[in-house]
Amino acid sequence: MPVWTLFGLKHGIATNSWPDNGGTDEQTGVLGLPRLEPDRCEENCKACVEVCLPGAIGMNSSEDGDRLTIDYGKCIACQLCTESCPNEVLTKSNDWAFGVGNRKDLIWAETLASEPAQELSENIKKYFGRSLHIRHVDAGSCNGCESELQALNNPYYNLHRLGIFFTPSPRFADLLLVTGSVTYAMHEPLLATYHAMPEPRWVMATGTCAVSGGVTGGGYSGGNGLDGVLPVDLYVPGCPPNPSAMIQAILLLLNRSKQHVYGGHYAK
Repeated sequence: MPVWTLFGLKHGIATNSWPDNGGTDEQTGVLGLPRLEPDRCEENCKACVEVCLPGAIGMNSSEDGDRLTIDYGKCIACQLCTESCPNEVLTKSNDWAFGVGNRKDLIWAETLASEPAQELSENIKKYFGRSLHIRHVDAGSCNGCESELQALNNPYYNLHRLGIFFTPSPRFADLLLVTGSVTYAMHEPLLATYHAMPEPRWVMATGTCAVSGGVTGGGYSGGNGLDGVLPVDLYVPGCPPNPSAMIQAILLLLNRSKQHVYGGHYAK
């Protein structure tokens, strides 16, 4: 007997009620992307920059001196930066809902962006109401993102309860969900899938590889994610993003959830 079936029989109900009916997201204690406090930086210290494998952390030079920056679209949440930092400039956090409509919102900015939340689509409710069909394409991932995607349909997350379904055919799809760094070999199949979808259609870059190329970005077999290949409507970094982060991002597309990250600043 599957574990989830046994769990449901023993407890009566297995599905999490979040985000409807006042349920909690059950993400307490989950390790998220590191949090940045650049004011604590020690002069000439570049410990975090040197250990950052995907190059997510860098220095921005200005008249006031060097300033630490972070691009969450490249971060793989390995936590090496938090362990190497002597002054707790980068600390472990529970920040997990990183879905954004504008790629720039994943890059640290000195001040919080004052622009109102981006409207991903003014007419999305008109077209889809409260239902959405997703076509997934693996464009060169390590299958980490796929493992989390599979969890979306288990009894606990039960994505169907939100009116969101996966479809094997692009002909029935509203959203193209892409994982992987978009290898050269996957360019043509990916474009063919996109053009086979009826309009209006949306594109979601899922996982750090699809957002920026990740640790293999710019390698001999792949590019730097979806930007420049397809018009991206939604970015969800993470290596891999957990199922709740994916759900929050999809609901953000449907205007049923709020964006938490602006200018690299995370707010509840």
